[in-house]
Amino acid sequence: MDISVVIPLLNEEESLPELCDWLVHVVNENNLSYEVILIDDGSTDNSWEVIENIAAGNEHIKGIRFQRNYGKSAALNEGFKAAKGEVVITMDADLQDSPDEIPELRRMILEEKFDIVSGWKKKRYDNTLTKNIPSKIFNAAARWSSGIKLHDFNCGLKAYRKKVIKSIEVYGEMHRYIPVIAKWGGFPKIGEKIVEHRARKYGVTKFGWERFINGFLDLATINFISKFGKKPMHFFGLLGTIFFLTGFGFSIYLVIAKFAITDFSLTNRPTFYIALTTMIIGTQLFVTGFLAELTARNSHDRNSYLLEKKLGL
Repeated sequence: MDISVVIPLLNEEESLPELCDWLVHVVNENNLSYEVILIDDGSTDNSWEVIENIAAGNEHIKGIRFQRNYGKSAALNEGFKAAKGEVVITMDADLQDSPDEIPELRRMILEEKFDIVSGWKKKRYDNTLTKNIPSKIFNAAARWSSGIKLHDFNCGLKAYRKKVIKSIEVYGEMHRYIPVIAKWGGFPKIGEKIVEHRARKYGVTKFGWERFINGFLDLATINFISKFGKKPMHFFGLLGTIFFLTGFGFSIYLVIAKFAITDFSLTNRPTFYIALTTMIIGTQLFVTGFLAELTARNSHDRNSYLLEKKLGL
């Protein structure tokens, strides 16, 4: 199979028929064998009924439905598990991503040997203070911390080599950082393509300030996991050692001073409480490191959600 198109969605009943017709036209025009996997992330409108009707008329279009909303990362992860195409394309279902970009994205994966090609919506039609400026700040921070020179980490339109999506796991809200996860997983060749951004035709945006704040928290998480996910004791143990030795040094000073000065009182000095506190914190950090090591070595699949239905899979 040439391509798999993975599309997570939430309450997009109006856009789905037009999107699927457009996708089918593009792949047929380019003589590509394909599948379209629509993941309904707990929609409360008629999106699932629309998916069922579309799938009934086209065996290449398949559907997955979650029992409730689990987020875009969980939807993508399930779509990646089901994908069979040589190149996997992800895109949003709101018609702001253009299926006409698919042939060139596929070409860049196959001919230029990229592991991932990420879209860059250089010219946007949602130029608002609540979305565009926070997005620029977020992307600048992500570039600086990850070393990956992408302008738009959060662009839903991306292309992946099949081996990449079968080698990584996306969970929580980490879909924004799939290039970072892939890089740390041994897939460093990441490219970028300027893509068309279309004005929203149906529905409302799912973006809010909470996503902006959560994005930075997730960025800190993914950087920590990338560096210390398999060796948390290296982080907590180092901090624990620094704190404990600091407290121990103060303790030695106090003991020497006690014997050298006859009227020296330990408990009346701030140094005593500093030494006690830092030694306790150091011990706690060591214990945290040991517990984190046990958790890391015995962790199971994080995506423990249930699927209600699958169509054609």
